[in-house]
Amino acid sequence: MTPGPDDTVDRVPAAELGSVVPHLAELLVDAVDGGASVGFLAPLSGAAAEDWWRSQAPALADGSRALWTARSAGRITGTVGLGFASYPNGRHRAEIVKLLVHRDARGRGLGRALLTTAERAAAEAGATLLHLDTETGSPAERLYRSAGWTAAGTIPDYAADPAGVLRPTTLYYKSLTPPGHQLGF
Repeated sequence: MTPGPDDTVDRVPAAELGSVVPHLAELLVDAVDGGASVGFLAPLSGAAAEDWWRSQAPALADGSRALWTARSAGRITGTVGLGFASYPNGRHRAEIVKLLVHRDARGRGLGRALLTTAERAAAEAGATLLHLDTETGSPAERLYRSAGWTAAGTIPDYAADPAGVLRPTTLYYKSLTPPGHQLGF
């Protein structure tokens, strides 16, 4: 399915993070309430979610993280982050982080639109390899597999779900260039 005509995906400049924090916090609380294993235990308060989003400001400001939001009819309904590696031997890779779509906006292609946006931005920034992790068996796995991501392996009991139950996590990667590509830096 394709996002509708009222759906947009835009990058969030570091200077504008504060204005969207309450909306991103609502999205994060919705994800945790919906059972998504995204680093938090339930119940997640709006204040704690806002604090987490505000903690991302330095990384957005220094360029080590990029952030996008999806909006539907003006309301933030999704987000994705892209974290860039800081080590000199890892400048060719980036990590997809916190791909979230509000439960009432799912099934319209927003997750794919956000993922595609982050993939393109990573390539434009010179990344040739992307990676991410997700709860094994989660609905997100279908998205990643259908978008050409490869499962690298599963780690048992890697992270607790929002209820505190340890769950396996599957690591995924996606190459943006042919194997053996020579780095230009």
